[in-house]
Amino acid sequence: MVTLQDILAARERLRATIRPTPCPQSDFFTEKTECAAVYFKMENLQRTGAFKERGALNKLLKLTEEERRRGVIAASAGNHAQGVAYNALRLGIKATIVMPERTPLIKVSRTRDEYQARVVLKGSNFDEAYAEALRIQKEEGLVFVHPFNDPDVIAGQGTIGLELLEQCPDLEVVLVPIGGGGLISGVACALKEKKPDIRVVGVQTSTIASMKASIEAGKLMDLTAAGTTIADGIAVKRVGELTFPMVRRYVDEVVAVDEEEIAAAILTLLEQEKSVVEGAGAVGLAALLSGDVPMAKGRRTAIILSGGNIDMNVISRIIERGLVKTGRLVQLEVRLPDRPGMLAKLTTQVADLRANVVEIHHERAFSKAGLGEAMVEVTLETTGPAHIDELMQSLNNLGWQVARK
Repeated sequence: MVTLQDILAARERLRATIRPTPCPQSDFFTEKTECAAVYFKMENLQRTGAFKERGALNKLLKLTEEERRRGVIAASAGNHAQGVAYNALRLGIKATIVMPERTPLIKVSRTRDEYQARVVLKGSNFDEAYAEALRIQKEEGLVFVHPFNDPDVIAGQGTIGLELLEQCPDLEVVLVPIGGGGLISGVACALKEKKPDIRVVGVQTSTIASMKASIEAGKLMDLTAAGTTIADGIAVKRVGELTFPMVRRYVDEVVAVDEEEIAAAILTLLEQEKSVVEGAGAVGLAALLSGDVPMAKGRRTAIILSGGNIDMNVISRIIERGLVKTGRLVQLEVRLPDRPGMLAKLTTQVADLRANVVEIHHERAFSKAGLGEAMVEVTLETTGPAHIDELMQSLNNLGWQVARK
């Protein structure tokens, strides 16, 4: 099991390369939640966009000269890949990375093009990519750098816990994402050994909450994902043999959040903190906002934003869904008399009520409207639910049938 001394040694090893990331207090979330204070540990600001480079670098720095000559291989959904590739490039070590075929393009391109690693795309998830990496490792004699089930990797991630206590010595609760368990194992060890009364909460996606299931069963469990997840960085079928006992020893609670909660947390971070955070990095805030962490009430709470490598297309979809959910984007179906000037009258009425037309579709032949009528679908930008109610009432007052889609 990794010890505090291992983490302290890793801290000295990484000190010259890994700069401490900021941990500011958020005024907005301190006011919005019932916490005494909310802090964000911004690991999304690392050079590779995630905390993973801490553990990867610690592992690489401990390789022998013979191991460096052989080269390294890793399996990763993206962030560990970049951490290994970037630091291997700096140290002059050849790196091969096996990634799932559905890994976000931004992570693949950076690993291959910017950090010059050999990238192999294989499988639909981490576990299938991991199996392929083991096959290549055996065939080519490479050194395997595991993303979480490695004591040197765990110790490197644990340096975040040391920084947290230096930056916010009065912390009482820390929320940490969990995939395979490498991050929370190291962080929780550092926190609990330095400050035993601090509370550590792990957060997973409910799509595949393998650590939560293992803790509840008292043994390692293999899970099958219940669907796709925007928290792809923590979508792990089976947690580590090394991380599981550490989580049982040091972590107070493990909770799971759903996809809608994660998406809402990403959007809120973007709007309120001006921070781009990926799904796996936003689960801690999702848990806090959903009320899944009652122990944080009235306490000084830190949330680790573990990464910011999110595909721009995903951000676009999250923003649109968030706007719909909050009533700032709405689609109305309006049944109009099919006469000249009616469409112009509709858009004028919308403009008079200070809504903005995003898209409009005018249908006669294929709609359910009667003869002499036309169906218009209009997508509008509004200021919220009250504005939508005002729009619908105004259009109804003109004698038009209006429905929200």
